[in-house]
Amino acid sequence: QVQLVESGGGLVQAGGSLRLSCAASGRTFRWYAMGWFRQAPGKEREFVAAISSSGGTTNYADSVKGRFTISRDNAKNTVYLEMNSLKPEDTAVYSCAADAQGIIRRTIYGYDYWGQGTQVTVSS
Repeated sequence: QVQLVESGGGLVQAGGSLRLSCAASGRTFRWYAMGWFRQAPGKEREFVAAISSSGGTTNYADSVKGRFTISRDNAKNTVYLEMNSLKPEDTAVYSCAADAQGIIRRTIYGYDYWGQGTQVTVSS
């Protein structure tokens, strides 16, 4: 069983930056592909970014491309989401997810483990 714990959320003004972290338990983290998703009130959960097990391949939603960067440190069992030029429409609960098969997925289906999420609020 893998546990994922997100941190780093908060309130920021439009144009600001935040760095989210997702810490994973267990010794198999380095084999997992990891993803970040977000869910705004009244909306479905949507894909934000994903990264391969080695960190060599990344994938982004068009809405965040050029503003957000996903990265990972396998020695620390942690995946990060650096968010710059934040907009009010980025306001959501951000959750990380782990795919034990090591497949980068842009949908919620297939991820084996999920964190509880961290709130990001961007004020205008």
